[in-house]
Amino acid sequence: MQYLRDLNQRNRADRASLASTPSVCSAHPQVLLASLLCAQARQRPLLVEATSNQVNQFGGYTGMQAADFIAHVHRICQAHGVDRSLVLFGGDHLGPQVWRDQDAARAMAHAQALVASYVQAGFGKIHLDCSEGCAGEAAQVGDALSAERAAQLAQVCEQAAPDPQSLSYVIGTEVPPPGGARAEDGPVHALATSAHSARETLAAHQQAFAQQGLEPAWARVAGLVVQPGLEFGPDHVQHFDLQAPDLLSPVLAPHPQLAFEAHSTDYQKPPVFAALARRHFTVLKVGPALTFAYRQAVYALDALAAWLAPPGPRAALAQVMEQLMLADPQHWRRHYGGDAQTLRLLRHFSYADRVRYYWAQPAASQAVAQLMQWLAEQPRPLAPLLEQHFSDPVQALAQTLQGHGFDWAQALVLAQVQAALQPYWLVQDAAHAPGP
Repeated sequence: MQYLRDLNQRNRADRASLASTPSVCSAHPQVLLASLLCAQARQRPLLVEATSNQVNQFGGYTGMQAADFIAHVHRICQAHGVDRSLVLFGGDHLGPQVWRDQDAARAMAHAQALVASYVQAGFGKIHLDCSEGCAGEAAQVGDALSAERAAQLAQVCEQAAPDPQSLSYVIGTEVPPPGGARAEDGPVHALATSAHSARETLAAHQQAFAQQGLEPAWARVAGLVVQPGLEFGPDHVQHFDLQAPDLLSPVLAPHPQLAFEAHSTDYQKPPVFAALARRHFTVLKVGPALTFAYRQAVYALDALAAWLAPPGPRAALAQVMEQLMLADPQHWRRHYGGDAQTLRLLRHFSYADRVRYYWAQPAASQAVAQLMQWLAEQPRPLAPLLEQHFSDPVQALAQTLQGHGFDWAQALVLAQVQAALQPYWLVQDAAHAPGP
């Protein structure tokens, strides 16, 4: 992916550089639309990533394979006049992670089919994540085994890609789990990757690539995932310490093509994103914070509708989602802990936002569609009622979106998501601002 390599070059060329990009990790149509409209308005590329949990050769929790996901995004672009050339596709956590309850041989066979399907579909940024152990192994495997498996998957990518030169790889062993910390991991307190660990990870991967005869592919390794010292869990955000010394940047000195990638940047304060860019983090991933914002918006609209509509048979949206989550707890059970009341609240309001796994289910999508259709037929509510549920900045963004043809209710949903994404774009805006 040439864009990522160019971004790294700009970032590495100047210690004060703010060159970075948000990486939107979501398959939700409204989250994607809000993000794509931001890219269109700024005429800047948008990196859209699918995780192996969301999208794989068996359908993932979205029911989509890799080619389906790209087609899904392109349909949104076409429906709303977004230039498809602005969208770049990445595959996140590609490895045995989805099948880690199986033995290593079987899990790696699935992982090989997974990465082949991604590169054949047209994904250009490939995150090779072999950091978690399979059945009978430690929860986190060491550098040597992780690197060996990553090199095996890179070899599959090189052989399967229509044009291997179009690929950029991301590696790493200290990789936060997809979707944020789990309840079983204990209290949230992520330690920053040490410079020693980062160097060991790079050395192990370079050696493993060489042993597979993948020197040309190693030259296209563009990202190293490290833990900068930020994380989020079900009910807590560990904020990045802006005063912490930058001990990791020197690790990149012998590797001019490389920059860092930060996972779990959701819910960080706006100054953090510029600080990370200055520390050579060019890819800033965000996902649950955007679906969290979507949930905020549709729940707010549901509460607003209760004031506008006479009592009727329509079930509250939260009630519909609660029934779905209780009927199928697999997506939240391992991530949350506590008594019954705590679990009930976390199912809906957690930073981990496990409710996002349920929006595509027919009962949920029908409930949201009915709500949005009814609201679209109503005049815009009184300002004091809107102010009860939506902030002034979100309402200002929504006014702009209404000017582009969206009804007031959908505009508020898109604006809530855009408000969560906006701090990432402000870093890019500053990087592209004209000099004095």
